[in-house]
Amino acid sequence: MRNSYKLFSATVLMLYASLALSALPAEVDGEPLPSLAPILEKVTPAVVNVHTRTRVQVRTSPFFDDPFFRRFFDFQTVPRERVQQSLGSGVIVDAAEGLILTNNHVIDGADDIAVMLEDGREYAAEFIGSDRDTDLAVIRIDASDLHELPLTDSDRLRVGDFVVAVGNPFGLGQTVTSGIVSALGRSGLRGLEYQNFIQTDASINPGNSGGALINLRGELIGINTAIFTPSGGNVGIGFAIPATTADHVMAQLVEFGEVRRGSFGAEVQDLSSQLREALEVDVHRGAVITRIEPGGALKEAGLEAGDVIVAIDERPVTGAGAFRHVEGLLSVGSTVRIDYLRNGRERSTRVRIEEDLDARISGHRLDDRLDGIVLERIPDRSRAQGVLVKEVRRNSEAWQAGLRSGDVVVAINRQLVRNLGELRNQFPLSEGREMVLEIRRRGAGYLVTLE
Repeated sequence: MRNSYKLFSATVLMLYASLALSALPAEVDGEPLPSLAPILEKVTPAVVNVHTRTRVQVRTSPFFDDPFFRRFFDFQTVPRERVQQSLGSGVIVDAAEGLILTNNHVIDGADDIAVMLEDGREYAAEFIGSDRDTDLAVIRIDASDLHELPLTDSDRLRVGDFVVAVGNPFGLGQTVTSGIVSALGRSGLRGLEYQNFIQTDASINPGNSGGALINLRGELIGINTAIFTPSGGNVGIGFAIPATTADHVMAQLVEFGEVRRGSFGAEVQDLSSQLREALEVDVHRGAVITRIEPGGALKEAGLEAGDVIVAIDERPVTGAGAFRHVEGLLSVGSTVRIDYLRNGRERSTRVRIEEDLDARISGHRLDDRLDGIVLERIPDRSRAQGVLVKEVRRNSEAWQAGLRSGDVVVAINRQLVRNLGELRNQFPLSEGREMVLEIRRRGAGYLVTLE
């Protein structure tokens, strides 16, 4: 009986509390209640919806690729188009120039990109540049009376800070969700080379990609990019690219149309407990140099295999991932301080970052016909010869000629190519000369001709 009375009393109290909350006034004792509305009134005009259309060629006959049917029947091979559409978000970061920051995966391979502003205006967008390694892209619109949301310093973020996500989930229209910073420096997402994400429990759903993550001052601290979900829906684990990273990438995309990264010229791995004992170091985290390239930046600075890097420009290096992330964001020509351990003793040196064109280069820097592709050195441990095609932009001349990501270029115009250095030495080609690439794809050989 007593338990039933307690349950009844609790229910009545909850009902009264619910009624009281539903009738809360706009002010209490003359003081306005807390609200995000004033901040969002300034922020939301800078967040846009991004629509893309991609035309995909499909064959008229499902049996076209079957050699038996091709031998005995004359199928019509005229291709037809199928249009794919996608939705995402973006942030106007420079109103004067009409520059919009979004995710690479939102606009990757699109034939047409359109941007809709909060006030309903819609514009065709110009592609400026993209970076798959950080999943960032820059587009531009020609419009007046734009509102901007400049990038701010995200290094000041702390776990527990309140944040707000603004975007276009599921194509519903502009939507605002709130939460906190759940963690910093997250990594582990597939398909991205450089990862240092802000984790938040603010709802980030499909379509939010490329939208804004702001703090309670209305400052842009991140670009929403992905969620972790076992079911396809939001479970409170979202990721955003820090504004500091986005600022660095955007500056290079605007200037060069690509990100030109420097290289330390070394391979590293995490400092394990076994290595810690073998190397006789007192730190628990760091990046151990396992291989150092002759003529590389670290070699020139006096570092050796077995050294443990613990900080770069006073930024802690917790492992191999942190090392690669910092390396990928350093500007070519910059000089940084490296703190490291050797034989248990602390040391430091200055290292100048140079671009290693024998490790990675964009195709357009060699020949206009190679615009849209990225070439990389094949890892030495694979013992294979040739040059790896790391990326091919959809609908580029190289794509239409048949070149694909993962191909290995082994010869150009019948000249053997063993590495990227040898490929670079083939350029510039004689004027008017066609380019014939011999490639290997899953063990088979093909020829790709670019005119």
